[in-house]
Amino acid sequence: MADRTRDILAAALLLPEGERLKVASELLASVEEPYDDAWHAAWFEELERREQAVRNGGSGGNAWAEVRARVLVRLGAR
Repeated sequence: MADRTRDILAAALLLPEGERLKVASELLASVEEPYDDAWHAAWFEELERREQAVRNGGSGGNAWAEVRARVLVRLGAR
């Protein structure tokens, strides 16, 4: 991660949670592709499938801290 990026991230992490969520949302929106009905429908079906699996006693997923750590390792940020 470049020094400037690290500085921006450090400053953003000091913001209150609501402001961090706004910044995160804006950053994600800046890199998303144009709206695609088929993609959104497929993603919604996947979310429903996962929700039903949890309700049926399947995996409840992983804690955010665990998922974040795995992502950072994959990105080489840790």
